[in-house]
Amino acid sequence: MKVLNNWIVKNLLWAVVFVLALVLLANFVLGVITRHGQVVAVPDLTNVSVAEASRIASDAGLRTVVFDSVYVRRMQKGAVFSQNPKAGTSVKQGRKIRLTINATIAKKVTMPNLVGYSIRQAKAELASKGLYLGKIIYVSDIATNNVLKQLYRNAEIRPGRMIESGATVDLVAGLSETESMTNVPDVRGMKCLRAIDAIQNNSLNIGKLKFDSSVKTYSDSLNAVVLNQSPSASRMPMRIGSEVTLALSIDPEKVAKVGPVTSGN
Repeated sequence: MKVLNNWIVKNLLWAVVFVLALVLLANFVLGVITRHGQVVAVPDLTNVSVAEASRIASDAGLRTVVFDSVYVRRMQKGAVFSQNPKAGTSVKQGRKIRLTINATIAKKVTMPNLVGYSIRQAKAELASKGLYLGKIIYVSDIATNNVLKQLYRNAEIRPGRMIESGATVDLVAGLSETESMTNVPDVRGMKCLRAIDAIQNNSLNIGKLKFDSSVKTYSDSLNAVVLNQSPSASRMPMRIGSEVTLALSIDPEKVAKVGPVTSGN
């Protein structure tokens, strides 16, 4: 007790108490400012309007900012195309979520001249312009898969014409009777766009894309996996230009039954 009554010891004890109080106060203030330990899962803001995305984010204690835009022809204009961080990511409250939206006005691109290209070359050129290959229409010719005409909305389109980005272009291509057969690839387990690409690369057309009830949005369709195809993959050759129908889903149980999913889109 005599030691505690010593003024030097008393001052040291008060100094320790004061320092501890400062540390505790600093930690409390820092926790309030940084919301230490308060994390939330980022909600899925895709495929809704910017206003709706802002409301959903606000309800979760988050903020949104439109960072960029793209143009996806099949998607609702003005809807959120993608977000960063992605849905499900754990972040601190108050975090700003960057949104990429689907532009309300389509970007215009110049239609290239594909005549004389092979189908593969034409596909690559279309992709570089933000365009998509639609149907391949085969006509008798000495050179198989040589592009003879390019069509947009069932009419021939001239090179140099301005066309909406994301549009689909059909091609008229040659078909020689000596090179008129091809094999049907096995696209089960592939995501939608990769499956389409594989089928077109084998000089075949897409008949129908049959999405089940699990596919509700455009983003879902891109992530959908091929469950079945008709006709199925076979060693027996099929006539070039024939159609292949795909059944797709994002249902985890259905996808698991197909086997390992091929990576990529």
